[in-house]
Amino acid sequence: QVQLVESGGGVVQAGDSLRLSCSASGRAREIVKMGWFRQAPGKEREFVASIVWTRSNTYYSDFVKGRFTISRDNAKIAVLLQMNSLKPEDTAEYFCVAGTLSRRNIPITTNDAYDYWGQGTQVTVSS
Repeated sequence: QVQLVESGGGVVQAGDSLRLSCSASGRAREIVKMGWFRQAPGKEREFVASIVWTRSNTYYSDFVKGRFTISRDNAKIAVLLQMNSLKPEDTAEYFCVAGTLSRRNIPITTNDAYDYWGQGTQVTVSS
């Protein structure tokens, strides 16, 4: 099993920045990719960004491209999400995810591409 712990959420104003972090523990060496999804009240969960360990390839949803940056913390098995120019529509619960080789052939933007999910951290952006 792998445990994911998120941190960094909070309440900010439109245009501000936040950085989310997620650390993995347990059988974390099985992880080959990590990323973030989010879910706003009354809406479906949606893909935000992901990074694959090999070559550090990154993937973003269209609505965060140019504003959010995902990166890995090379000192540990962790991922960071730098969120700039935040908008009220970015308000959501943000969930860290991690995937192993067993799900390598599943499209990276889908829920099923990930084995493990964090409990979420709330991001609220006021206008």
